[in-house]
Amino acid sequence: MFPRKIALCLIAAAAICCKNAPAPEPAGDASEVPERMEWFRDAKFGMFIHWGIYTELAGIYGDKTDGGEWMMHSKQIPIKEYSALAKRFNPVRFDAADWVSLAAEAGQKYMVVTAKHHDGFAMYDSDASGYNIVDASPYGKDIIAAIASECKAQGLHFGFYYSHMLDWYHPGANGCAWDPAHKGSREAYLKNIALPQVDELLTRIPNVDIVWFDQGGDITPDEARLFYDKVRAYPNIILNNRMGGGMKGDVVTPEQFIPATGYPGRIWETCMTMNRHWAYCAYDDNWKSSGELIRKLSEIVSKGGKSSLEHRPGQIRQHPSDMQG
Repeated sequence: MFPRKIALCLIAAAAICCKNAPAPEPAGDASEVPERMEWFRDAKFGMFIHWGIYTELAGIYGDKTDGGEWMMHSKQIPIKEYSALAKRFNPVRFDAADWVSLAAEAGQKYMVVTAKHHDGFAMYDSDASGYNIVDASPYGKDIIAAIASECKAQGLHFGFYYSHMLDWYHPGANGCAWDPAHKGSREAYLKNIALPQVDELLTRIPNVDIVWFDQGGDITPDEARLFYDKVRAYPNIILNNRMGGGMKGDVVTPEQFIPATGYPGRIWETCMTMNRHWAYCAYDDNWKSSGELIRKLSEIVSKGGKSSLEHRPGQIRQHPSDMQG
């Protein structure tokens, strides 16, 4: 069974995946496909799990019902107030084997999970910051490690999502202008938080196949190169095109839409939600029907893409055939 507050998502490769993201830059040249891309080119279909302490709000803050995983930003919630959500975050019904088997049964070939979203909360055991699920929540277990291990056991490829520049919790990062506590050194954030956390994920998880960066914003080419070089030290890891700083990556990632003609000559992945949000929102029942999801997946694949479908922790387990609009 799924825990109470999670969300489900669709990835079709070409693929389906992320919210409020910049327009994709050219990437994923398919004329000379590196060996690391061979499995991805054939995968066609994956799952994107968008999960963090924002699901405790269930898309509701006071009398407001918008914002989803962006609620901290959209409602300008103070860091101290928002970070207290971690003390309530205790997904005791989480079952990595169940989640991965759901993806496998649906025919999905890979899974990408939010290791850290824009709120700065790490869903794994991080030494670089105590603001993580092991140290700051009553659950006290590493969810990313559990899912990665289960993907390996069940034969799915695994990837992690990491918001590298946009972080509303750690001082010096981008995005949190409303709370003075967020003021700090950008250099210190990169040196002490973002780069070490990416390194932790790369070195501790032996079966990382995809690194999914997001919201590079004003990152400079020199700063982007620091992240790029960390990933490229692992020649078998696929990198998306949202790092910024001119780094193009391996895969173009249109979000919430299917390009009319695909991206001829490029490897691409449409990321798309099954309702209107990436994070669990209790009031959002605007589900795409099974027929609509199947048609979208077919269209994406026919145009040479992959599709990643969102999985949102929080709902009762449902197979794609049970998803009615």
